[in-house]
Amino acid sequence: MNRYIPNQHGAWAMLVVPFLCGLSLSGGSWLHVPLFLCWLVMYLFSFPLLLWIKTGRAARYRQPTLLYGVLLVPLLTTIVWMEPQLLWYSVILLLFFIPNMYFARKRKERALLNDVLAIVLFCSFVYPAAFVGEDMNWATASHLFLILVMYFCGTAVYVKTMIREKNNRIYYRISVCYHLLLLLMAGWWNVWLMIPAAILLLRSIWLPHLPLNIKTVGMIEILGAMLVCVSLIGFNN
Repeated sequence: MNRYIPNQHGAWAMLVVPFLCGLSLSGGSWLHVPLFLCWLVMYLFSFPLLLWIKTGRAARYRQPTLLYGVLLVPLLTTIVWMEPQLLWYSVILLLFFIPNMYFARKRKERALLNDVLAIVLFCSFVYPAAFVGEDMNWATASHLFLILVMYFCGTAVYVKTMIREKNNRIYYRISVCYHLLLLLMAGWWNVWLMIPAAILLLRSIWLPHLPLNIKTVGMIEILGAMLVCVSLIGFNN
């Protein structure tokens, strides 16, 4: 069954970081436990489902898809029962998931546009995580959402310079210029955010020239995501 559990480090970071950032705004509630479990199982459900769509191998992927789907039902029911307004968020998720299914069907799930759509979807979880608990600050949640989208989009381009586009000078220049822009915007938002932004810029300049394997690249990205998460939570508190 382990082969049906995704091992993409970047995806796990996108799964957790927006939730923690939203949680930091909400004050915390017992409902955050089933909310995160629902989010986790939803992600696990999407993994074999997209592989099923991509390969058409129903016999291989039907069982894990149905298993995660069954686990998802009581969690979704609990969340919607306690917070009916979140039903609208599930509609938004579906709208963003449809293009992911299209790219999977075309076997172009590594396309940059698909990456960006997935990033927007993951980062949007800031909103329900912030909504559950105390009164939600829409402005602050939106601020966090935009910063996270910009961070993960930069990471998507950077990771391509490390793996699939390692020798592509155009991707490298785009990655470096993007992270330079991110550094300047961080200074505009808050001077303390320039510290993680500067570290991200240095990694986009230096690391593509090193012979790092995929696992090492993934572990470095988890550390980067943790740094950004701690910085954002500290900045908003």
